[in-house]
Amino acid sequence: MKAMVIKDFGGPEVFELRELPKPTPEADEVLVRVYATSINPVDYKIRQAGSWAGVKPPAVIGYDVAGVVEAVGAAVKDFKVGDDVYYTPDIPGKGGSYAEYHVAREAIVAHKPKNLSYLEAASVPLAGGTAWDALITRAQLKVGETVLIHGGTGGVGSFAIQIARAAGAYVYTTCSAKNAELARKLGAHKVIDYKTENFAEVITRETGGKGVDVVFDTVGGETVANSIAATKMYGRIVSVVDIAGNTYMGFMKNITLHYLFLQRERYKLDYLRALIERGQIKPLIAKVLPLEEVAQAHQLLEQGGLAGKVVLQVVNQ
Repeated sequence: MKAMVIKDFGGPEVFELRELPKPTPEADEVLVRVYATSINPVDYKIRQAGSWAGVKPPAVIGYDVAGVVEAVGAAVKDFKVGDDVYYTPDIPGKGGSYAEYHVAREAIVAHKPKNLSYLEAASVPLAGGTAWDALITRAQLKVGETVLIHGGTGGVGSFAIQIARAAGAYVYTTCSAKNAELARKLGAHKVIDYKTENFAEVITRETGGKGVDVVFDTVGGETVANSIAATKMYGRIVSVVDIAGNTYMGFMKNITLHYLFLQRERYKLDYLRALIERGQIKPLIAKVLPLEEVAQAHQLLEQGGLAGKVVLQVVNQ
């Protein structure tokens, strides 16, 4: 099979096209013909120095799959050859998705939303699953609550806005002025320009000094520390990125801080599929490139400022 392999840890230039043996599924696994995959920040972090994720070059990385089941293990019960599926591969795992074929545990694979193309579906599993875990599993966002989503037009943030709206929350988000209208179309009630406005001051004013119930940080740096002033007493903050700065005032407000690394489980993708098929979530794609141009895709994501996901097309559709 054709695969894009990292020959060592390093910059985007470490990718090279190779021919590898097609994997064989074990009893509880499915073999999937990969039609599309997508790029996430964890991809380039693993490419740069991925020993923490169990990766040993030369290796195939990549953590989103949309495709068709080609073979099933003897113990597989929920899928058959020909099924359209989507999922995010395990980290650590047996290999990534920058290839024509991938094997995965049946337990993490889900049926693809019927109203999405493979390209659209490939943008969902890791970013959408992360947003779901942050807001629903960890923050336990409830109907009528308020949430501040940092980076609302990024890969994860764009799903988070839509999930929060579907959950019945009032949504504040930060983004650049050029993406403000897009954030509103995604469902944000109030958009804050992080370059020209102090989000904590805006939230304090908008909420009458109370702050929001939930903050979701996809940006990093001192964002969490600076968000404490905008969070209610007994509020919840979830971060999927490195944080810096003084978070001591969080103690004074009895704020719960969650660190999140997505756990691979099918039920999250099933919930997302239901919302997608009802039209409550629509993937946001910034750019589509062929698999062979994965190095360029990594460069685009590392430069920042994209609205949505970068998707790699593996099979012409």
